[in-house]
Amino acid sequence: MFGRSRSWVGGQSKTKNIHSLDHLKYMYHILTKNTTVTDHNRNLLVETIRSITEILIWGDQNDSSVFDFFLEKNMFVFFLNILRQKSGRYVCVQLLQTLNILFENISHETSLYYLLSNNHVNSIIVHKFDFSDEEIMAYYISFLKTLSLKLNNHTVHFFYNEHTNDFALYTEAIKFFNHPESMVRIAVRTITLNVYKGECRKQHLLWHYVCSLILSLADVCFFLLCYRHKNRGKLSDLVAEHLDHLHYLNDILIINCEFLNDVLTDHLLNRLFLPLYVYSLVSPETSEERKINPQVSLYLLSQVFLIIHYQPLVNALADVILNGDLSVFSCQPDHATSAGVRRFVKPPESLERSLEMSRHRGRKRTQKRPNYKNLGEEDDDRCIQLKTGII
Repeated sequence: MFGRSRSWVGGQSKTKNIHSLDHLKYMYHILTKNTTVTDHNRNLLVETIRSITEILIWGDQNDSSVFDFFLEKNMFVFFLNILRQKSGRYVCVQLLQTLNILFENISHETSLYYLLSNNHVNSIIVHKFDFSDEEIMAYYISFLKTLSLKLNNHTVHFFYNEHTNDFALYTEAIKFFNHPESMVRIAVRTITLNVYKGECRKQHLLWHYVCSLILSLADVCFFLLCYRHKNRGKLSDLVAEHLDHLHYLNDILIINCEFLNDVLTDHLLNRLFLPLYVYSLVSPETSEERKINPQVSLYLLSQVFLIIHYQPLVNALADVILNGDLSVFSCQPDHATSAGVRRFVKPPESLERSLEMSRHRGRKRTQKRPNYKNLGEEDDDRCIQLKTGII
């Protein structure tokens, strides 16, 4: 097959050594002569992408000129072009698979910077894949998980798209938080935890998204228990899922990012533990505010104290329970209704809608290219406002 392609690439001959700069140049000429995917060249392009990936992994360890050529010729554009042609699931799966292998095996930071530059990776992340295909879904989430493992204080700004003011790796992954497939949900949680922890948490550009999304995320998760279910099996499943969410939230809290912990502590106390768990214990039996029966409330509260290890949150909840201070259910800003009672209510919009609104608000802000000089200059004031409840 490659032998026949020599006439297509203007006399460029195939090299004997497949791990070399010359062979990468040969692969590049194949791409330039096959910019449109057809039934005749589909297999050729897939094999070409595989070969390029092998050469890049080899070059990462042995020859820096390989990545110089890859960047000089902007070869990632060919990958995007193939992807955008909607050339079938076979090509799509192979492309995601090879990209995943590539990012898994790249070890040098300079090579990683080459791959992440020019915003091409973000373009792949936001591409509209056919997620009804389980194999595409699996490789896509695996790709995002691999990228999240590469996040650190030096690479985080590569994932920020200044044109849309969006942190695509996080906002696209979080859309699958409630995916019906458990392996997808687990991978998404791993991705978000990788975003929250380590050096990335010091980057102010993340905080706007983390704050707005984690609030909606908690509401979406905890709204599962709003209803009375006559089906005990269904109720048991919901409680199990609810406890699973508590474990995830504890994983976030033990990262010990001060800003995130402040947001979560306030939200969990005022949107879940007090208005749902505790109020169900002290409210009259006929009260419409009682969402769950006292036995379930006691069980869930016991699980909170077993699962959550963040002391400020646990201490605040224990203080309310042990001191019997009913004033916490009086009317307070942001957590009450006209009836004057702190209530557990459905979130005003879906998580998907919250993402879109967050992105829309971001576009209205003054655009500045994030770098180590201006990163966080504009966001410092906003973070203070968020933390103090001004906005």
